Amino acid sequence: MIVRNRPWLHCLALSAALLAAGCARKHGPAKDLGADIDEVAATLIEQPLLHSTSIGVVYRGKQFIRHRGDMETGKPGPPTDATLYEIGSLSKTLAGTLMANAVLEHRVGLDDDVRMYLHGDYPNLQYKGDPIRVRHLLSHTSGLPNMLPDRANTVLADFTDQRTPGELNAIYAGYGKADFFRDLHAVEIGQAPGKDYAYSSTGTELVAHILETVYKSDYESLLRGFFHDSAAMPGLRIRLDDAEAARLAVGYHSDNPVPTTPMPQLPWGASGNVKATVPEMMKYLEFQLAGGPVATESHRPLVEFDPEFGIGYFWNIVSGDRLKGVYYAHHGGVPRSQCYIYIMPKYDLGIFVITNQSGDQTARAMEAAIDTLVERIAAREDAEGPGGSR
Repeated sequence: MIVRNRPWLHCLALSAALLAAGCARKHGPAKDLGADIDEVAATLIEQPLLHSTSIGVVYRGKQFIRHRGDMETGKPGPPTDATLYEIGSLSKTLAGTLMANAVLEHRVGLDDDVRMYLHGDYPNLQYKGDPIRVRHLLSHTSGLPNMLPDRANTVLADFTDQRTPGELNAIYAGYGKADFFRDLHAVEIGQAPGKDYAYSSTGTELVAHILETVYKSDYESLLRGFFHDSAAMPGLRIRLDDAEAARLAVGYHSDNPVPTTPMPQLPWGASGNVKATVPEMMKYLEFQLAGGPVATESHRPLVEFDPEFGIGYFWNIVSGDRLKGVYYAHHGGVPRSQCYIYIMPKYDLGIFVITNQSGDQTARAMEAAIDTLVERIAAREDAEGPGGSR
């Protein structure tokens, strides 16, 4: 739900370089990556308002998971491997992976007019004869609004306002697929699709509809079935039963000291409603790093905005970073959780970081934590070769 834009990528590159220079002088390569992750996690939760964090790392085939802090203020109890987290817009990369599979199976074409998969007439989903195509949905270049209904965009513009979670709950109470299509009819496309970046959860929800149409199955079943079979991830969920809901991480919005409610259910949930444990996300890191045909297709640039930044199947693709090499990343945020995922083939490295607090400084704190981990690994490889001493 949090929009991560182009300036963020410039800041990431700069902060990575600065941290690399500073940390290399102070620390040098550590003897144990697990100890490094412990230290980074401890430092992360020292930041104002952050209660707890979970960090998962896959490095050259080895897994590391660390949980630190207490989920609730005044109640001792860290997150565990069984904790279900809301991964927010990281959900989009899962939808992108499913669409990459559909493209490889020739069920969907990247240049298909999206109206091929819609019932009824949508003359509005084009600009001067240029239609919105599937590739435009996947690369955030469709011109569709971030959210439907439009009122949600107004609320999200002041994300840290303490009223935001409640207002989102009210907007999406009973808001289903029929409501989405009604509002989609009213959308106006102001320029030719494929030209400019405009982050769109609406586009991701439409991707889920297209997948349901071609596979003749509901999106959550498609999601769970594909990742169960392809990545050994049986535990992904969009909707939770009562037992699963009891394992959902408690979370805090902005500077509100009272825990807030989960992200409301969206019509399909593909853009921000997936829940997963950290061990499940480790399997996802491994799947992305393995280089199979579906993951490789999902990493393929569909649009390149400049030599350093492009987008694949919802993945941000960053080039030209001296420390990280070419990498694939995404941020996720809901009113009570924020997270990042990074895939860095240069080091055969995947990192997943999540907190149970969502505020305007949360992403920056997680970025610094990730940069520190990457610097430690880079220093280890410089000193000891790939893999280092673990």
